[in-house]
Amino acid sequence: MDNRVVITGYGAVTPLGADIESTWQNLIGGNSGINYITLFDATNFSVKIAAEVKDFDPLKYLDPSTAKYTDRFTHFAVAATLQAIEKARLKIDDNNRYDIGIIIGSGIGGLTTLSHQMEILQTRGPSRVSPYLVPMMIADNAPGRVSMITGIKGPNFSLATACSTGADALGIAYKLIKHGDYKVIIAGGTDAAITPIGIAGFAQAGALSKNPDPLKASRPFDAKRDGFVIGEGAGIMVLENLEHALSRDATILAEIVGYGATSDAFHITQPAEDADAAAKAIALSLEGLNYNDIGYINAHGTSTPLNDATETRAIKKVFGNRAYDIPISSTKSMLGHMLGAAGAVEAIICCKVIAEGIVPPTINLEYPDAECDLDYVPNKAREKTVRLALSNSFGFGGHNSVLAISKFEL
Repeated sequence: MDNRVVITGYGAVTPLGADIESTWQNLIGGNSGINYITLFDATNFSVKIAAEVKDFDPLKYLDPSTAKYTDRFTHFAVAATLQAIEKARLKIDDNNRYDIGIIIGSGIGGLTTLSHQMEILQTRGPSRVSPYLVPMMIADNAPGRVSMITGIKGPNFSLATACSTGADALGIAYKLIKHGDYKVIIAGGTDAAITPIGIAGFAQAGALSKNPDPLKASRPFDAKRDGFVIGEGAGIMVLENLEHALSRDATILAEIVGYGATSDAFHITQPAEDADAAAKAIALSLEGLNYNDIGYINAHGTSTPLNDATETRAIKKVFGNRAYDIPISSTKSMLGHMLGAAGAVEAIICCKVIAEGIVPPTINLEYPDAECDLDYVPNKAREKTVRLALSNSFGFGGHNSVLAISKFEL
């Protein structure tokens, strides 16, 4: 028999706050976390804006030596994980260390470390490159470090599916718990790619907004959108089977009730314009559910011309005329695109929408686009009772990943 999979804890580090509560308050207030880049000198770059995590102190979560020899993306993952464990009131001891799994992905990995060490290689030579470069750089460093800090000795995985990474980590964890392989998994995504090579690479690919105004650059579904704004951070959930959660009297925050994943098999960066595979992923996430119960969609909504139009097309293919009645918002208008962390953070936002009865807005939606004509909750949050929400994540390589998240009812 399939297990029900519930969410008992979550944590986040985002451009709008060092935890999910401060992030949530800024989201429903319509506040932007995007500003001019401060993590490096962007004077000579064509793109000078990003959504940076601000005032983050890794020493709140790591000792000085560990913090020094771990990358920024791992700092974020550890912080969000410890927040999630605390919220879940999950005790880790000798009785359950091997019973808890970890799946934390990263779309990019330790790009901060790689960028810094490339500078050293070029200016001081190969003998001065850090022996810690490889373990600091690989995506596996985030779940590995979480394991070391928490003492969790169960299965420990990382994955990279570009901008779908966070959603896929949660989706795979959901499947493993649902089918009885594990009882508890800590899952999510993390990224910190606001570096010279990161900004230059995405800019050269034509993916980033060239709008010089940080407050107006991320404008999903708007006719004047011209690219995404890169963000950073982490989102982590504690997922459990229902029986385990009830046995320890855990507070259940929401329930994952569906996950769909497909591939466009089309292009390394562009979405397939027919939106068939994206629509299929949405439909897969809704298997066994009533489509009419969907009360909110957190869109992938990157603010790129192709993505937003294609995502709109996919939603219409699945829901038909009812698509016009579903509130949809892109919180990337305020958070920027957090890459591998985006899907996990946006799934947490869906939990907050269900719990609080408030839908965050899509800010900067000022100029209508004939191809994007759904209800994107423009510019101002909206009160609405939501019992079932979708979180869409689509990524380079043609990844399409969708989570269905429900209000928990015993």
